[in-house]
Amino acid sequence: MSEKTCAACDCDLDENAIQVRIGGKAVEVCCDDCAVKLKEAHASAIASQRG
Repeated sequence: MSEKTCAACDCDLDENAIQVRIGGKAVEVCCDDCAVKLKEAHASAIASQRG
């Protein structure tokens, strides 16, 4: 059985996991801080691709 881990920090997820949409895909994170970090990292990656 594989355990789910946070998309931002790799911590184990429990029943309190938060689902966020990044680039049209749903991913799960362990807390609000990780959700914010993941959204900021995605926004930064998109901005750098646009030049």
